[in-house]
Amino acid sequence: MTALRLPGLDRLDLGRIGAGLPFAASVPALQQALAAGVAVVQAPPGTGKTTLVPPVVARVLASRSRGGGDGGGDGGGDGAVAAGRVVVVQPRRVAARAAATRLAALTGTRVGEVVGWTVRGERRLDRGALIEVVTPGILLRRLLGDASLDGVGAVVLDEVHERGLETDLLVGLLTDLRELRDDLVLVAMSATVDAGMFARLLGGGSGAAPVVDCPSALHRLTVSWRPGAGPRTDDRGVSRAFLRHVADVAAEAHRDALATDPDVDALVFVPGAWEVGQVASRLRELTGTEVLELHGQVGPREQDRAVGGRPPGGPPRIVVSTSLAESSLTVPGVRLVVDSGLAREPRRDAARDMSGLVTVTCSRASADQRAGRAARLGPGVVVRCYDESTYAGMPEHVTPAIATSDLTDAALLLACWGTPRGQGLHLPTVPPAAAMRDAETTLRRLGAVDAVGSATAEGRRLARIPVSARLARGLLDGSERVGPRRAAEVVAALSDDIRSPTGDLTGLLRDLRSGHPASDRWRRETRRLEPLAADRVGGTACDGVVEGLVVGLAHPERVARRSGDTYLLASGTRAALPQGSPLARQEWLAIADVTRASGRAAAGTGAVVRLAAPMDQATAELVAAHLLVDEVRAELVGGRVRARQVRAIGAIELTSTPVATSGAGVRGDVRSALREAVREAVQDKGLDVFTWSPSATALRDRLALLHAHLGGPWPDVSDEALLDRLDAWLGPEIDTLARGSAASGLDLTDPLRRLLPWPEAARLDELAPERLTVASGSHARITYPPHDDPTARPTVRVKLQECFGWAATPTVADGRVPLTFHLLSPAQRPLAITDDLASFWSGPYQQVRAEMRGRYPRHPWPEDPWTAPATARTNRRR
Repeated sequence: MTALRLPGLDRLDLGRIGAGLPFAASVPALQQALAAGVAVVQAPPGTGKTTLVPPVVARVLASRSRGGGDGGGDGGGDGAVAAGRVVVVQPRRVAARAAATRLAALTGTRVGEVVGWTVRGERRLDRGALIEVVTPGILLRRLLGDASLDGVGAVVLDEVHERGLETDLLVGLLTDLRELRDDLVLVAMSATVDAGMFARLLGGGSGAAPVVDCPSALHRLTVSWRPGAGPRTDDRGVSRAFLRHVADVAAEAHRDALATDPDVDALVFVPGAWEVGQVASRLRELTGTEVLELHGQVGPREQDRAVGGRPPGGPPRIVVSTSLAESSLTVPGVRLVVDSGLAREPRRDAARDMSGLVTVTCSRASADQRAGRAARLGPGVVVRCYDESTYAGMPEHVTPAIATSDLTDAALLLACWGTPRGQGLHLPTVPPAAAMRDAETTLRRLGAVDAVGSATAEGRRLARIPVSARLARGLLDGSERVGPRRAAEVVAALSDDIRSPTGDLTGLLRDLRSGHPASDRWRRETRRLEPLAADRVGGTACDGVVEGLVVGLAHPERVARRSGDTYLLASGTRAALPQGSPLARQEWLAIADVTRASGRAAAGTGAVVRLAAPMDQATAELVAAHLLVDEVRAELVGGRVRARQVRAIGAIELTSTPVATSGAGVRGDVRSALREAVREAVQDKGLDVFTWSPSATALRDRLALLHAHLGGPWPDVSDEALLDRLDAWLGPEIDTLARGSAASGLDLTDPLRRLLPWPEAARLDELAPERLTVASGSHARITYPPHDDPTARPTVRVKLQECFGWAATPTVADGRVPLTFHLLSPAQRPLAITDDLASFWSGPYQQVRAEMRGRYPRHPWPEDPWTAPATARTNRRR
């Protein structure tokens, strides 16, 4: 690593920076721990770890470069040579900017001089700065460009307990890098009890990293429970009635708090930016208090006002925030917290090929962190808009994003790092195999990875573009057809998650060009992306489909065609537009964002289009060329197979023509499609597509009992096993159905017999006979238990008199399963159920005899059943 000359170390006065911060007491322990090069800091929010740890690490690096000391002292020294910059990773842009701004103020320097920040599209950092605060995505792309992190002496990962996907990846990559660069200092900071796990990960093969604790700085906290009258969520998301309840509770609680302390500020937690706006708007109606909004989509100036604290002499404030104020940020002056108990977490819906943020109940760890914000400066109050049973039922910790997210971009990054699928990396959570397979399938379609998952040259290029892999493909390929500027405008809007209530991307871009609240941010992002695609200049597309073409190139599986009042996507998903959307009359759409929903908003489809652009069929066929097929499709309808010649984009059929399924002239590809259709129908609908005859059902039940009690080689005949072995026992019948026969006409007895093992099959009637010869000489049918309950007992229904003198209870399955007898009256009604005939004759029989001989006098009811001849006849016939 190249050493950098970084003046300004004297401005990192630990005594001044740490004044009044609880973590100051833990500084000696951290300095000692850093001798190992790795450390984990466990400290609750508000203790000052984000403010104090980076300068401590910087001074330790400087001390190392001078060859001694522990980085302590009062801040003296000229700082002429340092071992490298300290990079601090904050999970959100607003937190990164706030942390750097606060630390710069404590050093008495301007932002960028000693402490600066770099976030997406913005950078305030002088060449000689000692500390740089960045977001995870910035450092990940920096690692791909310079795997050794030349010029960086330490990385501090803050808020690792939030288990963000990019932060988890950084843990794995940086731990891997330390095996090559043992001089790299690595610190992970957690606000919860995850510290032990991260200590083991960072320690690698040399044992767990040291853990530095800091006691909580909480004062007395009063908890109040104020659940709403109705549910917190409905089919549209967070209930509007619940949001009104949160605002009403916040207004009342703040009013009560101001009655005793005029300097109380309040912090209200809701799950997302839309909910922030709703609650803030109602609070402005209810109170004369200054109400500020805090989330990732408000501008930097508004963010600074919310996190900068109340100016001297300023009025009390209410800050309405998403979870970013949970632990990443400290909002000064807060003594009252109102908590909705809801959060947003990423979820991947593999069945519908959708990913996005969903509203969930937050974890108990999050609820406790939110509450703790009220008791940092003195006694505080938290009002929870839910009850104690809801709190008790919350998950203990947040769900790791790697376990629930779309992993396409993560898979590309891991491939570029040289560890496809994360193999060999010390990741906090192993990526789910199914999600990783789906991600690699997408990347292969983009040409980003090869057959074994390794990154291609094109994949490395896509990874260097600071947007998702799909949007990077839209930017590059779109530039060839519409030019870099137009493509960059579309991708800038999509990558920054700018939404439109109508779902109309074209209208949103029109607004962004003419004064939308996010216009400045969008223009900066457009200017940043445009040069990255400048070498991909080609022809032009029709103005009416520019946006749709770029979106379609990024998400070809989301090309959609109108079907009634909804849209069918090429992936097979159906989705509805928002009510009143101007896109409703469009025949074709390229859908950029689609999320799960229910009820009226989704028109029964289970999904709602959040952002889309119009396109035409020619453009749809262009962008989704790899999904375009001309094939025979068949299905089982009413027990018979039907076939059609179909031209389609994935699930969207463009043309369909019926195809003959029987006769000598049926083409080979049609016959194959018919057979496959039968297999798929049976797999999808189960074996109930067939009519099971009594003989087939009886054989299946007999085989199930033998398999349950004797095991192999007797076959498993459960639904799952039979479906797994369709060709082994049902192959000829599948061909018969494919030739046009009806499923109801098939008898499955002979197909089941194909599963019988040889030579054991010869013993079937011995081990599981269909009938039993009883004492009278009659042959009674044995009823075997259903195949899905094979451990139950087989039964025999027989007239009681036919069993006189029979002591030993018969068995099947090589003597392992006794038969249960239903002993019947002359009217064929059960008199007794037993699997122990000897005990029945010696006891209960006498009571049965006393009750029955008067009712059925023509039938024998001997006093001694042991010596009486077994018979099916009446006394007269005998």
